[in-house]
Amino acid sequence: MPLVAHNALPTFERLRSEGEEVLSVERAHAQDIRELHIGLLNMMPDAALLVTEKQYMRLVGACNRIAQVYVYPFSVPGLARSDDARAHIETYYSDFAELQEQGLDALIISGANVTNPAIDLEPFWQPLQEVIAWAERNVTSILCSCLATHALVKHLYHVDRTPLPQKLWGVYGHHVCDRSHPLVQDVNTRFDAPHSRWNDISRTQLEAAGLRVLAESVRAGVHLATSPDGLRIVYFQGHPEYDRNSLLKEYKREVTRFLDGALDAPPPIPEHYLAADTEALAQAYLRDASAARGRGEPDPEFPEDQFDAYLDNTWGDTGRALFNNWLGLVYQLTGLDRREPFMPGIDPGDPLGLGPARPCQH
Repeated sequence: MPLVAHNALPTFERLRSEGEEVLSVERAHAQDIRELHIGLLNMMPDAALLVTEKQYMRLVGACNRIAQVYVYPFSVPGLARSDDARAHIETYYSDFAELQEQGLDALIISGANVTNPAIDLEPFWQPLQEVIAWAERNVTSILCSCLATHALVKHLYHVDRTPLPQKLWGVYGHHVCDRSHPLVQDVNTRFDAPHSRWNDISRTQLEAAGLRVLAESVRAGVHLATSPDGLRIVYFQGHPEYDRNSLLKEYKREVTRFLDGALDAPPPIPEHYLAADTEALAQAYLRDASAARGRGEPDPEFPEDQFDAYLDNTWGDTGRALFNNWLGLVYQLTGLDRREPFMPGIDPGDPLGLGPARPCQH
């Protein structure tokens, strides 16, 4: 599904420079191909705002070339923003009120950083609820990542996430629970996926609420689930969108937080992500940076290139396959008018004709 650069958002040009197919509006209009219009509610903090745009757009653009895809990033009030981030959003992002009027075929909701123990205490909670309420009625399918999954399950089913004793952070093996579901067709029955979170919603909680669990991990818990109908809302607790170095970037930020005194102990290296040899590299950097600060000197440069040599991406193919299946189903079911969530004859309560949910099989 080639992306269409329908405005001057710099991410389109970044993707094009990295070899991704991005159509100009003129070229798109010259082709007789159906369009899909997808909203991207980007709630990530400033440091990850642009990369989150690129990660999701790359996944969408890598899908089957059966439609031209218009992606509309937007945000909500209540998120702390720097002047530069606000300027970027005001210049390039869509207005939610306009998207409501024009309609969307699908909606992606990113994760977010939180500062309160309960999600519903966050300043963005009410604006997010308004987006969810509209999308439930007007969008074929909503896809959520990490914090967004916890927020929607809280909003729709009053299920609270459970704090973990320590951060779940790394790349973990998963298995497909329901191999008959269209979202996991042609996906490896065992695959890796990254997680990065302090909280969890268990399979027991999700299934008690009537949700369908499609993939989980012995160590990391549920990765993929859907609403009871099988499609209207797709929930990820992990991060299929992550780049090869995303966890490394997070590790670098956590190391800086430790050096600044925001953490009591050095952060652990993300599990199953870096080779054991990198432990010595991490300890050497912490030692050198601490010594430099003790002398009143700037931190030495973080050895990102040395860490990078040990990085592998063992989840990208699965992430692309899942997004390809998701958008393929949206394409088959959504109305030709983007303001209509379904074609005539589709049952919104069971759009895939799946019938009752099945328990997750081990």
